[in-house]
Amino acid sequence: MAEHTTTPADITSSTSGIATAATAATVPAPAPYTAPERPINVAILGAGRIAQKMATTLTLMAQDPTYRAYAKPYAVASRDQARADEFAAQYGIPVAYGSYAQMLDDPEVDLVYIATPHSLHAEQAIACMEAGKHVLVEKAFTVNAEQAQHVIDVSRQTGRLCAEAIWTRYMPSRAMIRRLVEDGIIGDVCAISANLSYPTTHKQRIVDPKLAGGALLDVGVYPLNFIDMAIGGNGGGRSIARMETAMIPYKTGVDAQSTTTLFYDDGAMAVSTCSLLAVSDRDGAIWGTDGYLMCRNVNNVERIDVYGKDHTLIRSIPVPVQLTGYEYEVAACASAIASGSTECPDMPHADTLRMMRLLDQIRERWGLRYPCE
Repeated sequence: MAEHTTTPADITSSTSGIATAATAATVPAPAPYTAPERPINVAILGAGRIAQKMATTLTLMAQDPTYRAYAKPYAVASRDQARADEFAAQYGIPVAYGSYAQMLDDPEVDLVYIATPHSLHAEQAIACMEAGKHVLVEKAFTVNAEQAQHVIDVSRQTGRLCAEAIWTRYMPSRAMIRRLVEDGIIGDVCAISANLSYPTTHKQRIVDPKLAGGALLDVGVYPLNFIDMAIGGNGGGRSIARMETAMIPYKTGVDAQSTTTLFYDDGAMAVSTCSLLAVSDRDGAIWGTDGYLMCRNVNNVERIDVYGKDHTLIRSIPVPVQLTGYEYEVAACASAIASGSTECPDMPHADTLRMMRLLDQIRERWGLRYPCE
């Protein structure tokens, strides 16, 4: 599986015994992809908070010497023309649509970034691909694995790229963590823990079961993906032998907070925790026979601290500087489109389906189903 290079974060020892990045991450990490012949035109479907971050990303990419060859902001689509016009003016986007249908009819759109509630992802992704557009679908990819399989089937039938926008899968930190694990600096991995929690009950889409709300599909996907990447779930020689999980419901019926323990067939275990009620430290820990890694913020790893058996800090490794962190997934999509692929190697369809099946299994244990199912 292709992964990002770790430059400029070169993992080396220093005279003090604590390693840091070879450079202090002062410039964006080089994009480890082949640029398309021209920057792809990206349309943003939706005008909420996540859409705003993507608009900022595309604007910065268009101005950046490293990333301007990959993509540029082209359009935004909203169900309200005034809102689309305001969004476009704020971010300098050339085209604003007052309906999703108008976007589907525009032949200049190459890639659609879908930034709507989870319950709409499958329907909108399929409509975009059938209209000849490539899609980058915000996490959670769909409501369930059955929907995910249908979306992926359409991707293969139409020959359009379909990628899940779980940004941590595309970040340089991923390869940095895997390199440390594979180099054996902490010995054999025995256990992993990861958590992500934010108080978000004030957001309607988060607590509304009709929109497939709840902590699991909103923030719980990050610690689970962190665990999957750290344990080597994709070809790592491990499979989940047993799972224990429990959740506390919110008053609307969605999951408010939960914990899930995964037991692997080689004896390793992992614990994932998420909440829409609490503030957490967001840390990911990988525990081995000779030491452990502390990854600060599993939602966007800022630094990797390596500790020895005696809990002494051996290395502290910052990740390369970002534009926003979304640029990696956009560049990956542009490169995949240029190569004629229907998936990104950083998050191939098989990985998306495996993670969606795990989310289904967790919710099945809880007895949680959404009205749209």
